[in-house]
Amino acid sequence: MSITICFDFGNTRLKAAIFKQSELVEIVILEKADPAEIESLLDKWSPTKTILSSVIHHDKSIEVTLAKRSKFHLLGPNTQINFTTPVGKPETIGADRLALVAAAVNLYPNQHNLIISLGTCITYNFVNIHHEFLGGSISPGTQMRFRAMHEQTALLPLITPSSEFTLVGYDTKTNLLSGVILGIAAEIDGIIAAYEEKYANFNVLLTGGDICYFAPHLKKRIFADQNLIFKGLYAICEKNN
Repeated sequence: MSITICFDFGNTRLKAAIFKQSELVEIVILEKADPAEIESLLDKWSPTKTILSSVIHHDKSIEVTLAKRSKFHLLGPNTQINFTTPVGKPETIGADRLALVAAAVNLYPNQHNLIISLGTCITYNFVNIHHEFLGGSISPGTQMRFRAMHEQTALLPLITPSSEFTLVGYDTKTNLLSGVILGIAAEIDGIIAAYEEKYANFNVLLTGGDICYFAPHLKKRIFADQNLIFKGLYAICEKNN
């Protein structure tokens, strides 16, 4: 059975997804993503194919190792993708955004798709019915907003996301939670509404590690998939190997 490992090196998390054929069977959280850890993962799974999406400065020897032990592809400007990028400087598009759009086109072809990723930053990515990635927008993510309020004030504490808060906060922590969580939910609803004025019908795909905090507060119908980026990476890996 063919094994594919898709690596996603993000600003906050380093992860790998194991596919048997086209089925996602396991997500691995990497501690350092150093050569030794990568070698250990390769020893365990013996993949036929691998792909790496990285938005950080990773150890380049990892690419050499992956290329020696599998059919390896590094996601970048020369990657063959299932959509076009009629935007200025397409080579500057983040690898993670390319993977998300590829997943949307693969899963929902011939439809407009708005992909919202809740990561270190929140990215809004729009690909139209003609499979043209038109761009989108970027705003600060959850942790970035909490950290900014802590670091740029004298007394506000640094807190972690939680679902336990009310609209009207009753202490400092719940005030911060209400402001950030409900504020981002309102932002997402507002962005979706703005797209609705321009495009009549489209899918909204929500992904990222913080889905659980926001999905219950959104007014619009969405498709929530925490592993969307890996499905995109797998599709890209198949196309490029």
